[in-house]
Amino acid sequence: MGNRDTRVRGIAARAGGWSARHRWAAVGIWVLFVVLAMGLGSAAGTVELKDSDQLSGETGRAAAIAEEAGIDEPAGETVLVQGRDAGVKATSTEFRAAVDAVMKAVEGTGKVTNVTSPYDTETISKDGRSALVQFDMRGEAETAGDRVEPVLKAVEGVQKDHGSVLIEEIGGASMNKTFDDAFGDDFKQAEYSAVPVALGILLVAFGALVAALVPVLLAITAIVATMGLMMIVSHIQPMDDTSSSVMLLVGLAVGVDYCLFYLRREREERAAGRDPETALRIAAATSGRAIIVSGVTVCVAMAGMLFTGIATFKAMGLASLMVVAVAMVGSVTVLPAVLSLLGTRVEKGRIPFLHPDKRRKSNGGSGNGSSGDNGSRFWTSVLRVVLAKPAISLVVAAGALLAIAAPALGMKTQNLTLDQEFGDSLPIVATYERVNEAFPGGSDPAEVVVKATDINSAEVKSAIADFREQAVSSGASRGPVEVKVHDAQNVAFVYVPLVGGSNLDKAEKSLEIIRDEVRPATFGKVDGVEAPVTGQVAGSKDFNDQLVSAVAPVFAFVVVFAFLLMLLSFRSLTIAITSIVLNLLSVGAAYGILVAVFQHGWGASLVGAEGVGAIITWLPLFLFVILFGLSMDYHVFVVSRIREARLRGLTTRDAIQHGVVTTAGVITSAAVIMVAVFAIFGTLSMQSMKQMGVGLAAAVLIDATIIRGVLLPAVMALLGERNWYFPKWLNRLPDLSHDESPEAAASPPPPAVEGERVRV
Repeated sequence: MGNRDTRVRGIAARAGGWSARHRWAAVGIWVLFVVLAMGLGSAAGTVELKDSDQLSGETGRAAAIAEEAGIDEPAGETVLVQGRDAGVKATSTEFRAAVDAVMKAVEGTGKVTNVTSPYDTETISKDGRSALVQFDMRGEAETAGDRVEPVLKAVEGVQKDHGSVLIEEIGGASMNKTFDDAFGDDFKQAEYSAVPVALGILLVAFGALVAALVPVLLAITAIVATMGLMMIVSHIQPMDDTSSSVMLLVGLAVGVDYCLFYLRREREERAAGRDPETALRIAAATSGRAIIVSGVTVCVAMAGMLFTGIATFKAMGLASLMVVAVAMVGSVTVLPAVLSLLGTRVEKGRIPFLHPDKRRKSNGGSGNGSSGDNGSRFWTSVLRVVLAKPAISLVVAAGALLAIAAPALGMKTQNLTLDQEFGDSLPIVATYERVNEAFPGGSDPAEVVVKATDINSAEVKSAIADFREQAVSSGASRGPVEVKVHDAQNVAFVYVPLVGGSNLDKAEKSLEIIRDEVRPATFGKVDGVEAPVTGQVAGSKDFNDQLVSAVAPVFAFVVVFAFLLMLLSFRSLTIAITSIVLNLLSVGAAYGILVAVFQHGWGASLVGAEGVGAIITWLPLFLFVILFGLSMDYHVFVVSRIREARLRGLTTRDAIQHGVVTTAGVITSAAVIMVAVFAIFGTLSMQSMKQMGVGLAAAVLIDATIIRGVLLPAVMALLGERNWYFPKWLNRLPDLSHDESPEAAASPPPPAVEGERVRV
């Protein structure tokens, strides 16, 4: 034995075997892990991301100065008073009466402070038809939306008594309340809908209630455990609500997928005549191994988000990585124990006409357990064409995807403004546009946070005065430039409405003038003064700049490590290269669809969206990481099945046919679940959520059909035996393959070692 080429059986097969032999122990350990993770996480609590953590560049520094000084900026509110016709101006009696009534009404609520008159602050438009009454909400800004309703009602009351003017309120608190009222339940409904949708599709796929429940329950327990782990990890890397939502999406997708692949393989082997124990051992050795390869690849892809340097992305990456790892471990440990405990009872709760046995009979045969499925019959027909004309199939499919991806070359990214995000679905959006038209940039001014040793020194006061003057004279702002000084903290906030308003391209040019010309000429001349510029426009630019700088390292990390994992797992240079190219093509097509629909508006009405001229800043990189990871799921499972058949002695062409057809049913079911879940997010009211949902759903659909059903078999058919090319000089690399086949797995293995490897 010492001179034989032997090795210990794969970790998936060993884990599955131990789990099946120690069923109750495996289940108990899993339950204990979930309970402990959630219990310890609840005890530790969650550390939320702060503004200074979330923002980068100058915007991050500005937030840090405010936090270090202990200044909590209140939620600012604005009431627009505007003459309904050209004759009603700020100088008219009825206009002044309306302004006085607004000030008296909001002060009377007891919910506001620092109410200012437009006649004192000079917040009157150039044409004299519009004026702004400004004030702050009492209490914490984060919860101001919960307290703003009495103020809104007071303003509405004033409007009823003054018909000659338009009176509307807008601000952080009122917008938060409006959005919560209109869309607050959107996310919850989407998240709650995801599980029933997945369960319904699994019922159709398995035709049995118990078999459908197993993947959903395991995915849910993985998500619960990860929630606890996130709370613990948040003390190292703070988390936010976005990371939790992404974790739930990814956890449900991969958790259900992994169980689905495992359970379908076990069921397939039983349908082929294996006894339950042998069927489970085969599933552990084959699908279990594929789950580990896929899971590690997805984890690597998610880890790419850590290289952005942006706290929100790092939180999303860690949360996604953890839920994938937990789902992967659960699938190869507790799932075999559950299936062993259930045995044939996994088929309980059969649904008439949906169970595979019924479908096989109606199709006139049994095959290998899956060949009778409608999906496999369809893909058998497709493959017959693809394998008969692989070159033509490759050119047509690749050409189509490249054409779909072409619009991505003109992709424009930015943070969406209020009107882009919500269109005309809310009255407050019209208010936002009216304020911006009358006071360009007034609803989202740039904010200069001035920190000095003595904020009231003559030099600093002079610099602030010069800054206010030059901000307007430079053309970057039309004023009024307001200043709020915090004497005790030696900090001042200077608010600069930017010319361009909600047009971010123009507003960014104004921001550039403020940062590169006005600031150096004023604050730059005073020693010891910091004056970082923040605000919505600045935040959008800084965030975009940081993301752009992170693209190259993130792409390189994900692609290189995914390539190495595929190389080591399949011992084929060719498969590693084609895997990367096909996945990049899938992502490119998803980008193209996003740009076509949401940037240019082509066919946007078909998905209830609008062409808003841009893609939300964070989405392209987020989609790349998520899609590259998830698409590897399908790729690994198909290629694993092809390789398994090749190891059994089939020709490469027959192995391709076998691998694609036998995985078609399960991949179709998995893809339908993912597409359905992601499509739920495409129904939300926010354009950014629509972009995410449509982008993910379209990419998964393309990946599961054109990529895996046409391009992959066409490329492998053209390459033939070159698919298994592995240069001799690479033999020094670690071998992560296990070369398990059903025949090998079906026989009890010798203690600790396996027989000779079959090399391809």
